[in-house]
Amino acid sequence: MKKTFQLNKTLMAVVLASSSTMLLVPSISQAGVSANVGMVTNYVFRGVEQTESASALAGLDYDHDSGLYVGTWVADVENGLEYDFYAGWSGEFKGVSLGLGGTYYGYTDATFDRPYKELNLSVGFAGVTLGYDKGVHEQAGSAKDNDFYHAHISYERNNFSATYGMLDLDEDTKKDALNYLDLGYSMELAKGLDGSINYVYSVPEDSANDPTTYLILGISKSFDLM
Repeated sequence: MKKTFQLNKTLMAVVLASSSTMLLVPSISQAGVSANVGMVTNYVFRGVEQTESASALAGLDYDHDSGLYVGTWVADVENGLEYDFYAGWSGEFKGVSLGLGGTYYGYTDATFDRPYKELNLSVGFAGVTLGYDKGVHEQAGSAKDNDFYHAHISYERNNFSATYGMLDLDEDTKKDALNYLDLGYSMELAKGLDGSINYVYSVPEDSANDPTTYLILGISKSFDLM
């Protein structure tokens, strides 16, 4: 999972190999280490607001010729920091992008949230990506973790993107999953400097609550370190 200022999180991966002779080509053409720093006017993840004010973001990634990747990402949240670690593999077969990854979400202040661990799966073709994320969420004062899932379909063309997703943070309850729509546009402001604008429409699990909308502006700078 590459996390950038555009917040198109967890588009990593799915492995669907129907034959042991299937040729899988890595989607990464050259190994290297890269970094990114940025800021968004407010941080919204999978339709859930993490900050009501601006949030600073930073990430570090290593990609190998084989398609293997590993990275870390940090963001300012309402209390303390969110820090993530992720690793996996991504590749392509006849225009179909495939991959498999895992992500750990941690927090420096447990009063804000507690860790999440998840498996990230996705498959993409012609700009359309289907993704499924399955994980557990650590609960304070409980020996039992919550099972959760996130499913989404995304489409990207040129500088535009659209994502419809469903997030159920506790599969043991009977509430419907949170549903959200994220529409985005990104642009290059200068060499290595990018800007973005995202509109997010989020319908909460509890249907008694009204939907929430967010307009998010972002800016980031990327660096090739190796």
